[in-house]
Amino acid sequence: MQIHNPQKGVMADINMIPLIDVALILLIIFMVLTPFLVQSQITVQLPKSVQNTRVTETDILRVQIEAGGQISVEGKKIRLSQLEDELVLRLSKSSKKTVLVQADKVVPVERVVEVFDAAKKLGAGRLGLAVVQSGK
Repeated sequence: MQIHNPQKGVMADINMIPLIDVALILLIIFMVLTPFLVQSQITVQLPKSVQNTRVTETDILRVQIEAGGQISVEGKKIRLSQLEDELVLRLSKSSKKTVLVQADKVVPVERVVEVFDAAKKLGAGRLGLAVVQSGK
């Protein structure tokens, strides 16, 4: 590699191609490794969403849990011990029913999980979670 050529003069520019190659290789390495690093740090399994999935209102069974712990199925107030009986009646009509749990933000997660367990045990097709404010 000759830096000075008497006929052409001094070579004043730097060849950028090797620098760009190294930068792109490092970018590829980081892109490949990042999902593995993030997965090893996060232990929560995130729900997946399917676009363009429409559920008709008749296929949704709404279970509301108020701030005081009161449970309602389609507006009918029930106790937790009566939840399975009520879900059996409502879910027996269709095996593809979606159970949508609307819980107040102060409701303990354990109560929501109890409702999910009861619905899944009785054969609910899908489970959903929504949050409503107390008093609505």
